[in-house]
Amino acid sequence: MSVMRVEKDEDYTVVSNFYLKDKRLSLKGKGLLTTMLSLPENWEYSIEGLAALSDDGRCSVVTAIKELEELGYLRRSTAYEKDTRKFLGNEYRIYEMPFAKIHDKYGDFSKFYKENL
Repeated sequence: MSVMRVEKDEDYTVVSNFYLKDKRLSLKGKGLLTTMLSLPENWEYSIEGLAALSDDGRCSVVTAIKELEELGYLRRSTAYEKDTRKFLGNEYRIYEMPFAKIHDKYGDFSKFYKENL
């Protein structure tokens, strides 16, 4: 068996094997999660923005987002302006391990972040 290795000297992403080995997660879900994890922290997440990163289209991104949410790899919350309640957008929280597993293992996120980041 031959193995090909790629020299990683710039512009690469290191991710957890946990979600890559999660058999419940489709290849589409794994691909979108990896793409999302590779984006800069200040990237403005939106369905349209994510769809623009590939040829899959909006419907494909929406189904992958729903899968990631159902399995606990993504949490979205809606942001509104305080005074006018005007819709500002969604906040995306992305996890390399399902939210419930992090919570069960560490109790709170401060302990998780100290040990893993």
